[in-house]
Amino acid sequence: MDPHLLRTFVAVARLASFSAAARELGYTQSAVSQHIAALEADLRTELLTRRPVAPTPAGSRLLEHAGPLLLRLDAARADVLRLAAAPPGRVALAASPLAVGPRLLAALPATGVTLRVLPPDRVPAAVAAGDCDLGLVDGLAAPSDPLRLPDVAPLKTTGVGEEALALLLPAGHPFARRAAVRLDDLADARWLDAPDAGLPLTPAHGSARTALRYDGTDLHALCALATAGHGLVLLPRGVAEAAATASGTGVAVPLDAPRLVHRTELLAPATTSGAAAALAARLAAGSPYDHRTQP
Repeated sequence: MDPHLLRTFVAVARLASFSAAARELGYTQSAVSQHIAALEADLRTELLTRRPVAPTPAGSRLLEHAGPLLLRLDAARADVLRLAAAPPGRVALAASPLAVGPRLLAALPATGVTLRVLPPDRVPAAVAAGDCDLGLVDGLAAPSDPLRLPDVAPLKTTGVGEEALALLLPAGHPFARRAAVRLDDLADARWLDAPDAGLPLTPAHGSARTALRYDGTDLHALCALATAGHGLVLLPRGVAEAAATASGTGVAVPLDAPRLVHRTELLAPATTSGAAAALAARLAAGSPYDHRTQP
């Protein structure tokens, strides 16, 4: 299966238009039509309906495979180029919002780093495809357990931090004066859903109800929504306590059960050198957590 044809197919399916895909890819519309026809001939099945442009059942199934396949190809290209190129003087670092913490700030050199704050699910792909040299990603885990990350490329993964959790809630909340809370006690609570900035609700509390959805990566905005009473949010304890103090209207209540922690992991290619290797070493220095390589 020709990856060029596959990329064209993905673009047409995503944009629902042959002409829009041609503009995005820099092809003529005729070339795009030829690419789709060639792919359909190779697979001996129709992949797209034409009016309207939409994936057929076979096309939908191919789309499920296309993303991981193309990302693996990008990762392979980036891995080879890292070996062939001279060590760069600058480092591009991708980090999820809650991974931008004291360890990162202490490790950053005065110059030479470009920091890209991305949603957690985009960090592994950014490193795998070579868009960034290193990544810091975070999430919920049992103590000392690694995060469950997508298998996008052979990335070296190092746990660099674990922190207790706390709920950020307004001072007037019924649980604001508690010494600690269990998530089971909050079965009827309303939560903020912030997939790009906060910690996911599903692993923490499967029956959570959403009061408001926040699509953004600004932690200050997320914490302001919580302390103003628009919904509860689960955060690393240090972040929750700092936000509560800064707002003057919020309270951070430690999470007692279940036994979960906020875990941060460093992602690096199998081969890292130069400034990227130096920064990775500083981020991992003194880490008591595990080191592993994804297959």
